[in-house]
Amino acid sequence: MPDRFTAEDKNYMERALNLALLAAGRTSPNPLVGCVIVRDGQIVGEGCHRKAGTPHAEVHALNAAGSSAEGADVYVTLEPCSHYGRTPPCTDALIAAGVKKVIVAMTDPNPLVSGQGVKKLQDAGILVETGLLAEKARKINEPFLKAIITKMPFVLYKAAMTLDGRTAVESGDSKWITSEEARHFVHGLRNTFDVIMVGSQTVLQDNPLLTCRNIENGRDPVRLIVDGSLSVPLNAQILRNESASRCIIATTKAADENKLLRMRETFAADKVEIWQYDTSRQVPLPDLLRDIAARGLNSILLEGGGTLAGKMLESRLIDQIMFMLAPKLAGSGFSPLSGLHLASMSEAVTVSQLVVCELGGNYSFTGTVDYNHTNKMGSDK
Repeated sequence: MPDRFTAEDKNYMERALNLALLAAGRTSPNPLVGCVIVRDGQIVGEGCHRKAGTPHAEVHALNAAGSSAEGADVYVTLEPCSHYGRTPPCTDALIAAGVKKVIVAMTDPNPLVSGQGVKKLQDAGILVETGLLAEKARKINEPFLKAIITKMPFVLYKAAMTLDGRTAVESGDSKWITSEEARHFVHGLRNTFDVIMVGSQTVLQDNPLLTCRNIENGRDPVRLIVDGSLSVPLNAQILRNESASRCIIATTKAADENKLLRMRETFAADKVEIWQYDTSRQVPLPDLLRDIAARGLNSILLEGGGTLAGKMLESRLIDQIMFMLAPKLAGSGFSPLSGLHLASMSEAVTVSQLVVCELGGNYSFTGTVDYNHTNKMGSDK
């Protein structure tokens, strides 16, 4: 951390980052942003961006501070916007409030904002400092940053498996591999993602709900099924449950036209959407993910199965993995990456920045997929 920032500065920015995380999973296509306003060593206002189209974090904090914002220092996790979108510019609100100083964790890569927010504040005579806890700010906004820069969503592949690497026993039964505490953690994870993605075989084998359960103020992400031949039955739980979130089925020209018609007649368009791609059987995964990002959905939690996950990895579409291991042995069974086919160990996929956590007698291994150190992998081009 640069010497120009004090321990108090760091504490206030940490608070702003924690505020931003309160809206995880709610702000796409916008970023997570938190703001803290301090005057004479006391917090006089704070807030976070809660949902796209609603006031930004700075506005909530300024409203809370009222007249105390004049001459105050502002700590914000992302560069304040300087343009009119669905809401007015935050820079204008900060200038009008008469704040003295704005400390920004990171500049915004959005071309509509990048550097312009800082310049507008400086032109108004406000002192601006950038770079405080920038890496933490980037970390909480990985999905937004990837979407704004690449037009592709951030993808985390989560799989529960036994110690010998099986996601189900030979019969296909997988209930339950991990502990109740670990499963509760996964429901909390779902609460922070825009989309849950599975392949058709997962629906056929497990008939899952793919909802966020037993989480206070939890909400269900969009459910995305990759189903090239439209094999998912009309009575599948994922289509029939009472979730307020919609379901998207990505299919191809291989889909039976009569079944396609029945589905469209059975389900309301805002309940089940069918995206049919002009391919013979395999859903073009890069195209699908680009279409997801174009809908303003920045993050995907990929929950299986192994065939789809392997193809996603082969196409370099997975950013992180989270493998949850239970102290069990399943023998002959299903692999979490059965769709990944490699000819030699030199082609093995490298995972970096590995973090290990204990969850109710199980262990989660979370890391970044490092394609720069992986040989002979496919690409999404």
